[in-house]
Amino acid sequence: MVMLPINTWVMLLFPNLRLAAASRLAIAMAALALLPAPSQAASVQPSAPDTSAPRVTFEPPAAGTVALTFDDLPGLSLLASQPYVDYINLMLLRGLKKHHVPATGFVNESKLDNGARDHQVANLRRWLDAGMDLGNHTFSHESPNDLGAQRYIADIAKGEPVTKGLLAQHHKTMRYFRHPYLETGSPGAVKDAIDGWLATHGYTIAPVTIDADDWEFAQPYDDAIARHDEARRLRIQREYLAYTERTVAWYQHAAQDVFGRQIAFVMLLHDTRLNADSFDDLAAILKRRRLKPVSLTQALKDPAYRTRDPYTGKDGIDWVERWSDELHKNMPWSTWADPPKQIEDEYEKTEHDRH
Repeated sequence: MVMLPINTWVMLLFPNLRLAAASRLAIAMAALALLPAPSQAASVQPSAPDTSAPRVTFEPPAAGTVALTFDDLPGLSLLASQPYVDYINLMLLRGLKKHHVPATGFVNESKLDNGARDHQVANLRRWLDAGMDLGNHTFSHESPNDLGAQRYIADIAKGEPVTKGLLAQHHKTMRYFRHPYLETGSPGAVKDAIDGWLATHGYTIAPVTIDADDWEFAQPYDDAIARHDEARRLRIQREYLAYTERTVAWYQHAAQDVFGRQIAFVMLLHDTRLNADSFDDLAAILKRRRLKPVSLTQALKDPAYRTRDPYTGKDGIDWVERWSDELHKNMPWSTWADPPKQIEDEYEKTEHDRH
């Protein structure tokens, strides 16, 4: 991770401040929650169309719904700065509340010690105070393919105590579990053991039916901020929003092919600075795609989520693809597109630089 002095972080968060003012503000970073949101008078302009990708022109026949879920709380960041992570959560929650969007955040409790523990716990509490829900994402974000059934189950249980306690303070219980990497266990005996434990302990698996690979854009975006490269930051954000809108449309098309109708979607996102900075535009994308945000509980009432999940492979794949195999339906793969090659290369470079 990139380590920078606190004054530098203040300048990254508030680039229009003079240096002297930034020095004074650094002393008061604990009061960040009281600061007004950055001006968002103008939305990010979409990127020019990617002419190398197949076009998706699908328009849904009727308005639909989507539940937003955010993985890797209390924050996924390339940058090792507690004020930066605090800012992500404050601004993301501000965007969710502004647009009246319910959301569920999935917690890795190992991250509570990646920074100031009291701040990290406070970030989880902020989600609940804002009316959002929290779920379990394992303690350490490991794969069942690496741990096996029993060690993976132990890692799920290890990820409960703090989140359960906070939920209890808000008169809620831990109900939802999200598999890291969407890897659900392989071979079938491993998956069955994990599924059995989750059911016995009152968990519902949170499926994913829209996945726009936001994590792959988020790390280069953090890197651009750390390097004060505003042009690159804006370019990554434009490409992310364009790719997200295209991918949401693709999943709407896929659902129509598999179920013959629009299902209530569950969208996978991450608790990142990119999403915090882009939430006005993400909300606009959902509106253009005629998707009304609903709670995860509401979305999972759709009968589609009672379809059997037959998949026991090692790859992490979304549930629309899983169900297409169960229902013997084809997916519109001819129009699928991966993230832009430049983004993939930038992500790999930041990964290499981290290690």
